[in-house]
Amino acid sequence: MATEQELIFLAGNSNPGVARSISNYLDIPLGDTLVGKFSDGETRVQIGQNVRGRDVFIFQSLCNPVNQNIMESLIMADACRRASAGRITMVAPYYGYARQERKDAPRAPITARLVADLFEAAGVNRLLTMELHTGAIQGFFNIPVDHLYAKPVFAKYFEENGFPENAVVVSPDAGGVERARAIAKLYNAPLAIVDKRRDQPNESSVMNIIGDVAGKNAIVVDDICDTAGSLTKAAGAIIAAGGKSVSAVITHPVLSGPAIDRIEASCLDKLITTDSIPLNDRAKSCKKIVVTSVAEYLGKAIRRIHNEDSVSYLFI
Repeated sequence: MATEQELIFLAGNSNPGVARSISNYLDIPLGDTLVGKFSDGETRVQIGQNVRGRDVFIFQSLCNPVNQNIMESLIMADACRRASAGRITMVAPYYGYARQERKDAPRAPITARLVADLFEAAGVNRLLTMELHTGAIQGFFNIPVDHLYAKPVFAKYFEENGFPENAVVVSPDAGGVERARAIAKLYNAPLAIVDKRRDQPNESSVMNIIGDVAGKNAIVVDDICDTAGSLTKAAGAIIAAGGKSVSAVITHPVLSGPAIDRIEASCLDKLITTDSIPLNDRAKSCKKIVVTSVAEYLGKAIRRIHNEDSVSYLFI
């Protein structure tokens, strides 16, 4: 049964294109929100419409500048809570700090948990996110978390553009096997794994490949591409092992530092990604990068949450 609360869709400044697309899909206008800065650099937020008793969804991708985008989200949530919103759902397709989800060194923080605590303290009642670096992050929250997987988005892309023949799906490390297996199972393709050693953050060394890639069109599946070091080294290792071609399917295009230079110089044929994070200018000019939108997928999830329907209905 649909809720009687009116759906209000607000957006921060991180990803305006996707926010507009979601608004169009939902057939409701973007909420009247002022999000800016005071002259001293402090974040300024003012909600320009009545949200009392409403079902409020705040859209913000927690990407670069991550701290600014998180702060905008927290202040928007706090403003809605103090204005007596009925329910506040944070829609964060990319969850910043997700890779800092455990203590991997003495006296290291668990920042992914800290961000979860901040959202709850600000008054967020629910989180809608997509392709977390590790699903265990859901356990950092004491509120409901709707965790979407990117597989349906890429399945739609391959439905429209065709899935490569004689393909092998490759996980770039042991931690991503479940994600890669989901794509491999969908297309009845074999699975391979790259054995990777990471010496320090943003640097890795490829050791060998587990599985047969010789003569096959490889599709590397991962959640995040940051500096592209692991991805391009994996692509080189696949070609060295006899692979015919290498493409990549990446959910979140962080693409920081030397990423674009590495992608352009690599043997990658194509990098298929989503607009969960807006591409920077250099990435937009890279002919190897193809973007498919998450707007309709997120819009469907928002509509189902608002109507108190099952979100798992969207999973393939």
